[in-house]
Amino acid sequence: MNSQTLRTAALASTLAAAGLTAQAATIGLMAPLSGPQALVGQDQVDGFMLALEQLGGKLGGQATTVLKEDDQLKPETGQQIVRKFIDKDKVDAIVGLSFSNVLMGSLPRLAGSGTVAIATNAGPSPIAGAQCKPNLFSVAWQNDGAAEAMGKFAQDRGVKRAYLMAPNYQAGKDMLAGFKRFYKGEVIAEVYTQVNQPDYAAELAQLQAAEPDAVFVFYPGGMGINFVKQMSQAGLKGKLPLYSVFTVDGTTLPSLRDAAAGSISGAMWDAALDTPENKTFVAAFEAKYKRTPSEYAATGYDAAKLLDVAMRKAGGDAKKLSAAVKAAGSEFKSVRGPFRFNNNNLPVQNYYAFEAVKEGAKVAMKHVGTPLTEHADAYHAKCALQ
Repeated sequence: MNSQTLRTAALASTLAAAGLTAQAATIGLMAPLSGPQALVGQDQVDGFMLALEQLGGKLGGQATTVLKEDDQLKPETGQQIVRKFIDKDKVDAIVGLSFSNVLMGSLPRLAGSGTVAIATNAGPSPIAGAQCKPNLFSVAWQNDGAAEAMGKFAQDRGVKRAYLMAPNYQAGKDMLAGFKRFYKGEVIAEVYTQVNQPDYAAELAQLQAAEPDAVFVFYPGGMGINFVKQMSQAGLKGKLPLYSVFTVDGTTLPSLRDAAAGSISGAMWDAALDTPENKTFVAAFEAKYKRTPSEYAATGYDAAKLLDVAMRKAGGDAKKLSAAVKAAGSEFKSVRGPFRFNNNNLPVQNYYAFEAVKEGAKVAMKHVGTPLTEHADAYHAKCALQ
């Protein structure tokens, strides 16, 4: 034995003699860390790691190891990673869980394992309703929520004819359903495009020919950069109001700049939000990473803060962790303002409207409204959980 091994063995012996155990926590963090959506995944990782650093590298007082994996936005890869986290790594909790299609692909394994899983990006409608699980949480949103806020905002602004666009997967369908739930005007088209499609020339020509009063889109990450830039290049900026969710945000503004100016975004958070917790978070994130955080960074940060409270409440008992996470949702201080878990383990929270405005040489987001306050999703009554 070397000296370090001897010291470790001596510590273990002392703890055992005292009837104690040296506790440590392991968290599996899965996100898209390559490809067009890498910026979305990296912000989740960076937000989580910032909070962990502020907590001294511990969650609930336990020294914490974070295992990071890239799901590449592929459901089959996500399934392999989830199996590894549960069966080989024996993690205490899984965080991230990627986009809705990846999360849904791993749902059976997650549900069967009982391992606490906290989504920091996805909130597909099935898990909000009949397929809700006691160990599965979203600290982000139910997919429809921000879109519902934009539907209400467009309705309140008197938009009569709207054109809707999104990528063709579960979240895209949820977003458009959410917008239509609160928008009572005429939907003149509902267009679904390929996931990670780079060129929208044909769709933009169809959009222009339809002559709507406004367009509502959901294009996260690289898709959003391509769409908004091409919309501007097509001469539609300033002529056709753009309402969006997860399209113009902290991940895309540095690339979009002037192309985004004048657009309205719905979100449960933005760096512009004026809460004490948010000011502290944004300042710390910018100091560490030299960029403005996005809502994905905010949810990653909140996930770590939530787990810190929950793991302390559970006292190291894995069987108590799901209940502790549920209770901790009403106790930890979220950067977004009001937050609690509904019966389906998805958030009850505010949804805000932000406008991209020119401030000298840069474009920044400005809070222009709160269309929905302490809003519960449309599916929670279908969930059997209490």
